[in-house]
Amino acid sequence: MQVAGVGGGKDFKLWPGGGREWDWSETGTRHVPGIQPSDIEELIDHGVRILVLSRGMLLRLETCAETLQLLQRKGIEVRVAETREAATIYNELADSGAAVGGLFHSTC
Repeated sequence: MQVAGVGGGKDFKLWPGGGREWDWSETGTRHVPGIQPSDIEELIDHGVRILVLSRGMLLRLETCAETLQLLQRKGIEVRVAETREAATIYNELADSGAAVGGLFHSTC
């Protein structure tokens, strides 16, 4: 993936005004059980109010129930989609000025 202002890579964490590569080894993330609360804490800290979670190109990346519960408790809207669709959703929200963040997994 190529992310404006961030560069190229396989997986990304994006937030309003910035982002970085997403290194799964930082939190021990695996396809199952998937995106963990510790994966999204940095995004919450950057003021995300809408979070787009990519499931990968083949929809293999899952999201832990605890992650969705945390987002609900914090009042953060979540959208979960295949990577290409997630990128479209993210770009539309960012272009509208929304405080959007995203976790993008570009492979499986």
